[in-house]
Amino acid sequence: MSIDKAQCGNWMLHGPEKSQIVMSQHDKSILREWAKKLRELAELPIQQEKVKLWTAHNDLKDTRPLIFIGPENGWNEIVPWNTLECEGELAKDWEMWLRKEVIWGEKMKDDRVQEAKFYLPYTAVDTEWGVDTTPEGMENVEKGGAYIFKPPIEDLETQLDLVKCPEIHMDEEATKMAYELACEVFDGILEVEIRHKWWHAMHITLDYANLRGLEEMLYDFYDYPDEFHALMRKITDGYKAKAKYLQDNGYLCYNSNSSYVGSGGYGFCSELPAAGPQGQSTGARMEDMWLFLESQETGEVSPAMFAEFILPYQIELAEPFGLLSYGCCEPINPRWEYVKKIPHLRRVSVSAWANLEVMSEQLGRDYIYSHKPSPTYLAVPQMDEEYIRNYTRDLLKKTRNNHLEIMMKDNHTLGGNPENAYRWVQIVREEVERMD
Repeated sequence: MSIDKAQCGNWMLHGPEKSQIVMSQHDKSILREWAKKLRELAELPIQQEKVKLWTAHNDLKDTRPLIFIGPENGWNEIVPWNTLECEGELAKDWEMWLRKEVIWGEKMKDDRVQEAKFYLPYTAVDTEWGVDTTPEGMENVEKGGAYIFKPPIEDLETQLDLVKCPEIHMDEEATKMAYELACEVFDGILEVEIRHKWWHAMHITLDYANLRGLEEMLYDFYDYPDEFHALMRKITDGYKAKAKYLQDNGYLCYNSNSSYVGSGGYGFCSELPAAGPQGQSTGARMEDMWLFLESQETGEVSPAMFAEFILPYQIELAEPFGLLSYGCCEPINPRWEYVKKIPHLRRVSVSAWANLEVMSEQLGRDYIYSHKPSPTYLAVPQMDEEYIRNYTRDLLKKTRNNHLEIMMKDNHTLGGNPENAYRWVQIVREEVERMD
């Protein structure tokens, strides 16, 4: 199984270099046709209905449960890369983005909002932590092969100085060139905006694991507690410095809009601005934004150890931001008494490994219950529809008093059957409509 090229390190995430910003008339024509399809979807009344629904939901008002599916690597089976019509690499990336939006609107029909807009990231390089964390053999991944990870910090006591503060090197000229090309291609059809996706996410334990290795990290809690804190201090200070640089230079993008925030849900809400005073997408302050924090790598660590080694740094990072989306695959219920201390908490992930009933009691009406069903049941050629239906009914009963959203994600495969994605949404929607 190959990696979804439109999900992994692509130009839609990091922006193209100047030499790559070229496009034939042939490709421009194809992109315009896909853009017209997106605009038709964006002009349907249902889009504004979904905006109102997300806004009320994020404002903790009563709504029906919201539904989303992100096929992720399953896009390989929905839109194989070799089926794209464009010829140039940049045009293919843009075509893939457009085709996904059209498929979300025409076939998946979840609660994702389609807009008459085309979003571009900044062209930029993040130096990260000053050491190479790239696994060996990454060239094998697109062929369905494996890679080997060797952590760069082998000796925590003597190599901490190798970890440097990350820097963002912005290529303003390349960003401007890509923006102007997109404005030309989509003129009269789609509005073009700069929106960088991931600078509002701070994965501090993932970064620790990438520097030290996951197994080594788990030993470090016990063997090197002082050094553990020292490395966490470096990582936390690095994120704070990066966020301040981006804010001070006007690079932060507003995300209280159709931006995907955290590991589930969209940012629409009435408490934070959706754009700048003149409607601009950039120039946000941290207090204007959602932040995403999680600690999947410590899912099996005791709550007390999480509270000692992770929580203080997450509280510090969350403080400047407007709202917080927390958690991904880790079960939150064992450590809820600590997680709820993080400021500005609004959206909480309830993964397939969490206790659904306990989380319902813990979250109550004060937070968004962002449930992530297991994608396993979509990863087969013919999914068990009765199981999906029964699971959803049970979930809806257990979360009757919560602000529920159902987020199907982490789909590494759809079992070679894209219809699984569309049918899952249909089944869940039917069960939501049957609720008393």
